Amino acid sequence: MIFRSFKPQYRRFPALMLAVVVLISGCRISKGTIEAQDIIILYTNDVHCAVRDDIGYAGLAAYKEWCGEKTPYVTLVDCGDALQGDAIGTISQGEYPVEIMNRVGYDYAVLGNHEFDYGMERLSELLEQSNARYLGCNIRYTGSDQTFLSRLSAYEIVTYGDVKVGLIGVSTPESIVKSVPAYFCDENGNYVYDFCGESGEELYECVQENVDACIEEGADYVVVLAHLGTDEASSPFSSVDLIANTNGIDVLLDGHSHSVISCDVVKNADGGNVLLSSTGTGLNNIGRLTITADGNIQTGLIGEYPETDSEVASYIESMEEAYESELDQSIAVTDVPLTISSDSGVRLIRNRETNLGDFCADAYRAVSGADIALVNGGGIRADLEAGEITYGDILSVHPYGNTLCVAKATGQEIWDALEMASRLTLSDASDGENAAGENGGFLQVSGLQYTIDTGVESTVEVDAQGNFISCGDTRRVKDVMFLQENGSYTNLEPDKIYTVASHNYLIKEGGDGLNMFMDHELIVDEGMLDYQILMTYLTDHLGGTVGSEYAEPQGRITVE
Repeated sequence: MIFRSFKPQYRRFPALMLAVVVLISGCRISKGTIEAQDIIILYTNDVHCAVRDDIGYAGLAAYKEWCGEKTPYVTLVDCGDALQGDAIGTISQGEYPVEIMNRVGYDYAVLGNHEFDYGMERLSELLEQSNARYLGCNIRYTGSDQTFLSRLSAYEIVTYGDVKVGLIGVSTPESIVKSVPAYFCDENGNYVYDFCGESGEELYECVQENVDACIEEGADYVVVLAHLGTDEASSPFSSVDLIANTNGIDVLLDGHSHSVISCDVVKNADGGNVLLSSTGTGLNNIGRLTITADGNIQTGLIGEYPETDSEVASYIESMEEAYESELDQSIAVTDVPLTISSDSGVRLIRNRETNLGDFCADAYRAVSGADIALVNGGGIRADLEAGEITYGDILSVHPYGNTLCVAKATGQEIWDALEMASRLTLSDASDGENAAGENGGFLQVSGLQYTIDTGVESTVEVDAQGNFISCGDTRRVKDVMFLQENGSYTNLEPDKIYTVASHNYLIKEGGDGLNMFMDHELIVDEGMLDYQILMTYLTDHLGGTVGSEYAEPQGRITVE
C-alpha cells in the first residue's frame, strides 16, 4: 500500500490510501472484484478507430455492463484520439466512431490532437452528435465566431451517492503542430486558438485553477482526463510535468504517447502521490479506476475480455458494412489517368517523375502549406484511372497510414536528400520489361526542380543499415531550383531554411535511409493521415476534379 496525506478540509477522508493494483498483465484473468459502493471509472485512450481490435468496443460495452451489475456508480471516459486513425473514421469524417461510442455509452471525453484533423466546423458537428460530454480546461479561442468551444466544459463534478468526483479535461498544447496548424488560424493566417501552451507554467496554472475550483465546489477527489503523454519530447507539457507542478490531483488518466501504464505513482509539487495510468492504443486494454467506500484508489488494465455485447457488435458490423460500401463511392473525378508506370506497364515511380508522383507531392505541399514536399516513390502504390475516384482508390494509392509532418531544413539538407534518393538512378528507366535503378526512397517532389546526371558516379556514403552518412564534393544531382510564390524558379540556397512536408516515415523515422531531417524542428508533427491528405487536396484544393495539368509529368525531375 502507498499512503498519501492531504489537507483534511479539502477531502472527504483524513487519509487516502492509494493501492497500486495491476488487474491484468497480458493473460486472461478474472474480471476483478467490485463492491456495491465502489466508484468505477473505465477509461480508454488513443483508440484511433480500432473499433473491433483486441477487446473492441463490443467487449468494452460488455465489461461496462458487468460493472454496472455490481455497482450503480460506473462512468466511461475517453482520453482522446478516438475519431481518427482508420478509413472508417476518414470516410465518415468521424461520424461512425462517434455513433459507435454513443452505443457503447461513453459519458465524458477529451479532445486529442487528431480530433482536430477534420477541421473546426466538422469537430463542432461531431461534438453535437456525441452523447459524451467533452471536457477541456485549457483550450482558448480569441476569434469572433462561434466555435466548438461552446460545447466544452472545463470540468464536471460527478456525484456518486454522497461522494463527489471532479473530472477535469486537458488537451495537449502540441495539438497545433500535431494536427493541421492552419485549422487553428483565422482566414488571415493568425492563430486564434491556443492551449495555454506559451509555457509549461501557463498550462500548470490553468489546470491548478480548475483543480482548486473543483475542490471549492466540494469534490472529494479530482481526476484529470488528459491527452498529454509521457514522452520526454512533449516536455514541458507531459502528464508527468503537469503532476509535478500542481497539487490536488488524485489520479491522472492519460493519452497521446500510446504508453501502457497500469499504475505509476508520480510526486506532485508538495511531494504527494498521484496515480498515473494509460491504456496504450487501440482497444488492447481497458483501464479501470476504482474508488472504494473507505477511500482506497486503484488503477489497472484489463488486457483480455472474451465477452461481447451482441447489440454493439451488430451495430459495429452494420457500420463496417456501410463503410465498405462507401469505399466504392465516388469522391472526385480525374480527367486524366494518374500512374506509377509507363505506357508499357513498367513501374517508374521509383526511378522517374510520374504524374501521380506530382499529384501526391502537390497534395502534401498544398495541405501543409510547406515550401517543399518530398514523397518517397515506394509509398505510392497504385494507379488512378481516368474517371471516378473512390475512397478505395485513394486508400490503394496510400495504404500505409503514415501521418503528415513538416520540418524546417536547410537547402543543403534537401539537396542531400535528393542525392541520397537518386544514388541508384540509371540513364535507362527499364531494360524493356522491368524497371532499372529502382529505389523505394526515390523522391517525387513539389516546389522543386532538379536534374540527375547519371554520368556522375554517386558519392553518397551510407552506414551498414543503409542510412545516409555524407556525400562527396562530386554530386549527380544538379540545377536544384526552388518554386517561388510568383510561380518562377530560383536557385535552392544551401544555407537558407525551408519548410519541408512529408510523412512520419521519412521525416521522423528516416525511412529509406533519408535520416537528415530526423532531429529537426517540426512545424507539423504527425498530423492527418496520408490518404486524408490526398482526399483533402482533391476536395478542398482541386474542387473535386483532377484536370489536364496532370496529364503528363510536369518536368520537375530531369534524368540525363
